[in-house]
Amino acid sequence: MDTKGSELVSALEHFWNGWVTARQEKDVILVVCASATYWMMDNIVNSKGGLHNRLTGQIRLKPFTLAECEEYLTTKKIAFNRHQIIQCYMILGGVPYYWSLLKKGKSLPQNIDELFFKEGAFLQGEYDNLYKALFNKPDQYIRIIEALCSVNKGITREDICKKTRIPSSGDLTKKLKELENCGFIRKYVPFGAENKNALYQLIDNYTLFYNRFLKNNAYDENYWKNASNSGELNAWTGIAFERVCLEHIAQIKDALGISGVQTEVNSWKCESDSDRGLLGSQIDLLIVRKDQVINVCEMKYSESDYVPDMAFDKAMRRRISDLQKATRTKYAIHSTLITTYDVEENSYYGNIQSIVTGEDLFS
Repeated sequence: MDTKGSELVSALEHFWNGWVTARQEKDVILVVCASATYWMMDNIVNSKGGLHNRLTGQIRLKPFTLAECEEYLTTKKIAFNRHQIIQCYMILGGVPYYWSLLKKGKSLPQNIDELFFKEGAFLQGEYDNLYKALFNKPDQYIRIIEALCSVNKGITREDICKKTRIPSSGDLTKKLKELENCGFIRKYVPFGAENKNALYQLIDNYTLFYNRFLKNNAYDENYWKNASNSGELNAWTGIAFERVCLEHIAQIKDALGISGVQTEVNSWKCESDSDRGLLGSQIDLLIVRKDQVINVCEMKYSESDYVPDMAFDKAMRRRISDLQKATRTKYAIHSTLITTYDVEENSYYGNIQSIVTGEDLFS
C-alpha cells in the first residue's frame, strides 16, 4: 500500500494522532505485520515523525526450532525421524511456510526434488521473489549475500566492500543491519577482538542451499535422490550443520548443563606465528562462560555414530593450545563435540570433555 507518492505513512500519522488518540474509549489497536523488515524498522519502530514513541510493543517472530518443526510435522502426519528433520532443517531452516509444503507419504529426498528440482517446482523461483518481497531495490542485498556465500566463515566489512564493490557508507551499514534483522546474516565479534573487527556470516539455511545447488542447476528432477556422497554434498552438509547448531545455542547450553550460566558465544582464529608458538587455528563456536570455562566446540555432521580419530584429536589439541597461548586465558578449556548421532568410544574418546548429540538439539 505504501507505494511511491501514496503518502500512506503521513496519512496514518494524521489518523492516529487525531481521531484515534481523541477517542475516550481508547479501544483502537493497530497491529502492523509485514515481511518487509526494512519498512517496519524505518516507518514504525524507528519512526522520527508522527508515530515516534507510539509503539506499545514488538513481537519478533523467530524461525521454528528443531523441536517445533518436529511438532509441526506430527500435526501434518508426516513421518520423518530426527536425523531427517535435521537434514530438512539444513535446507529449509525454520521457516514454517517452507515446512508447510512438505507432503506426507514421501521421503525427504522425494520432497526436496519436488520442491526444488522438478520442472516447475514450487520453490524454484523463491530466491528472487524472497529478496524482492523483503527489500526495496534488492540487487545490492543479493550482492552482499553472494559475497558471504563465497566463503564458509565470517568476513569483515572491508572484505564485503571489496567483493561487492559497494562503497563503505551509512547506506551499507543500513543494508547489513536489515539483513541481520531478517535473519539472513549474523554479526559477531571474535573472542578477544575489538568491535571494529566484527565479522559477518551468512546463516540462512535456504539461501546457502540455493546458492550451492540451485543457482546453476539444470534441474534434474531426481537430483537430490541421486546426490548422496558427492563431494559437493559432503562439503555442504558440514557447513549447513554448523548453521543449525548456531541457531540452537540455547539447546547446546542446556545439554552442557549451563543454561543458567552467563556466556558469550562467538568464534576465534589466529594465524600461524612461529615466534609465539602458534600453529594457526580456526574455532567456529566458542562458548566463554562466567564460571571460568571455555567450551571449544567442533561441529561434525555424520550419517552414523561419529568416530573420533587421530586427525580430530590432533586438531582439537592444536586449537586449544593456540587459544591458550594467544589469549593467555586462565579459564579451563573443554573440548566439546557436537554431532548428529552418538560418539564411538575409542582411544580418543576420553580426550573429549563434553558431547552434544542431535537428540540434544531437540530439547
